[in-house]
Amino acid sequence: MNNLGKIDVALDEMLVNLAGILLRLAKPDLTRTPQARRALVQSVNQYSVCASRSSDPRVQELKTKLEETLKPDLRVVARDGAEVPRATVQ
Repeated sequence: MNNLGKIDVALDEMLVNLAGILLRLAKPDLTRTPQARRALVQSVNQYSVCASRSSDPRVQELKTKLEETLKPDLRVVARDGAEVPRATVQ
């Protein structure tokens, strides 16, 4: 059982490191092309599947951050020259 605990800790550390790499790759200047964006989406989705099995809070927090990188940015809209307030996402 001790070996399983060590393996679990090692996998969590690998997931933390992988999330760091993916967060760096998620920057808009690195995902300009549709191919790069699709690759990022696929990688984040695969990470999320693996991370969902982890009980490490760091892994869960990073999973949430990575999933946030896939959400589109909201744009400010103006109507008749007046800025319309942004809708808040809850």
